[in-house]
Amino acid sequence: MAPEELLNYLRRQPFVPFRITLTEGTTYEVLHPELCLAGRRSAHIGLVKAGDPDLLFERSVIVDMLHIVKIEAIDGKVSSTSQGQA
Repeated sequence: MAPEELLNYLRRQPFVPFRITLTEGTTYEVLHPELCLAGRRSAHIGLVKAGDPDLLFERSVIVDMLHIVKIEAIDGKVSSTSQGQA
């Protein structure tokens, strides 16, 4: 996935929480735009404990942009798939 696609979701006004799906099927939910940082080749995602009203992440993961195959709104209304993925 191109970093610009991820940035579009992070900069959307109003922000809509979304789910990132990787090539092997792992998913990560981004509940607030400050919980994800997009880079040219990777994204840093903060993982929030369920029910944490402060949205402070417990830990974080780094994912390669090449492994992001889908981004969808958590309510399922908006989706995007990257092109050229295996």
